[in-house]
Parts: sequence; structure tokens; C-alpha cells
Amino acid sequence: MKRCLPFIVWFLVLGTNIAVRAETDAEVNARKDALDVAGAFSNDGFKIRDGHWCGVVKPHEHALVAVNLYAGNQYWFSVGATEPVKQIAVSVYDETGKQVTTENYDNGDKAAAGFSPANSGQYVVSVDVVEGGEGSFCLVYSYK
Repeated sequence: MKRCLPFIVWFLVLGTNIAVRAETDAEVNARKDALDVAGAFSNDGFKIRDGHWCGVVKPHEHALVAVNLYAGNQYWFSVGATEPVKQIAVSVYDETGKQVTTENYDNGDKAAAGFSPANSGQYVVSVDVVEGGEGSFCLVYSYK
């Protein structure tokens, strides 16, 4: 199912990894899960990018992260979440808000989306609760 995000949602971007506060235990656990997923892609030559994005994601709301991607590279965006999140999803949108086609990995509170952009530019990664309640999440990405 394809979704387009309304333009107004672009202003909700979380895209910074500058720590203003210490990460919670839940965010640390979510990061461990995200790194576990990303580690599987390193077996295929992907490098895990330094930095990560952590926060809280609520049902029916999107946690959005803006990223600059380059044509010719391949990317995997991996996310881990904590209880009470039961199922999490990752989607990628181009600069116009159109969802791009990705390969997907879904395993309850862990998920990943991978693709190769045809054009360099800014993309938005959306983290969504599919099932369960509000919980902490962490997003990391890999490239080659």
C-alpha cells in the first residue's frame, strides 16, 4: 500500500543526533535491537553509519527523519522498538512525499527497509507503530 505524507508533516522531522539529554534505558535497548538488524546487512558489505536517532513513537503518528542519500549507493534503514510496541514499520519517502519502493524486513518490534535511490537528494524515513502502544525506538542506517 502506497502512502503520501501531507506537506505539513515534513515539519515534524526529528533528524538530529546531537544529544540534548541522556538516552533512556528503553532507547538504549531499542538501539541494540536496531544494531542487531543492521548487523545482518554488514554480512552483505553494508557499513553502519555513525549516528542514530532515538525517540518515542506513538500509534497513528509518524516519527520522521530527514536524510541525504546518494544515487548509486544502496541503503538499509533498521529500527528497533520497545514494549508496548508490538509491531513497527519503516517507510521511505522522496522529497515530494511519495513513498519509494523498498525491500522490507519485518519482525515484530524490529523492522528494516532497503533501497537504492535513483536520484541524489533528501529523503524522509518514517517510523510507525503498526500494532501496540507508545514506545521508544531507535533508527540506524547502513550503506554500500
